[in-house]
Amino acid sequence: MTQARKITLIGTGLMGIPMSRNLLKAGHDLTVWNRTVERAAPLAADGARIAQNEVDAVRGAEFIITMLSDGFASGALVDNPEVQAALAPGAIWIDMSSTKPEHARAQSATLKALGFGHLDAPVSGGTKGAEAGTLAIMAGGAAETFDAARAILEAMGRPVHVGPSGTGQLSKLANQTIVAVTISAVAEAMLLVAQGGADPAAVRAALKGGFADSTILQQHGARMTEGDFEPGGLTKFQIKDLNNTLDEAAGMGLTLPATQTVRDRFQHFSDAMGGAEKDHSGLYLELKARNGLPT
Repeated sequence: MTQARKITLIGTGLMGIPMSRNLLKAGHDLTVWNRTVERAAPLAADGARIAQNEVDAVRGAEFIITMLSDGFASGALVDNPEVQAALAPGAIWIDMSSTKPEHARAQSATLKALGFGHLDAPVSGGTKGAEAGTLAIMAGGAAETFDAARAILEAMGRPVHVGPSGTGQLSKLANQTIVAVTISAVAEAMLLVAQGGADPAAVRAALKGGFADSTILQQHGARMTEGDFEPGGLTKFQIKDLNNTLDEAAGMGLTLPATQTVRDRFQHFSDAMGGAEKDHSGLYLELKARNGLPT
């Protein structure tokens, strides 16, 4: 049986809510906080304590999980002297936000100097994976810190230790690069078969289990041809991740042409077509518009 631990989760958005519920189901003592309090309030009915502010949220917690928009948001909490003073001795901070590797390394260094542990542990799997507790979790940091946090992470998905601080975020950037380029390929394939008179659902069924099969083909391919672009993974966050990927690549002297092209298309979908708040599978709409088809 999993030992109940005192955990705080900050950031109860599309991902944070189901992640919180899985921590509660695992029997942990959970406190939650969100800058917009109304977004955290529903978790009270599941047994979570709703904190009054960020300092109240972290006080006494063994593990602090942040699931925020970017590294600037999580970094502002880590660097807050009042938050630092409220941390329990030996606390471990797990940033599950998608950020730049440099932000993860900076947060780790700050916390290490104060005697606290840190993992950068971004996730993949979207809201469905968060709800099912099957998220892919890529964790960077010290091996002993990962071992201490493993059971916490396992309540939310499948954690893998990928290396030192920053490599969790680097792995997430690799993941997001594959996701974005694959969404582009799936969009082209779905448009091709739809315009050619084939049944897209039947084509997806025919491809299932073959080399071309993927979660993106099956889930996002269905979204595309059914016109369902309610957000699971927001386009604006896909753009943020691709920008971070390109920045990291530039720092290594690398050129990633497919990533650059698909990033530019997502930016057009966001800026010119109002797609920022739509699911990233909405790149299909950008492709249709590019081909002069109604969207």
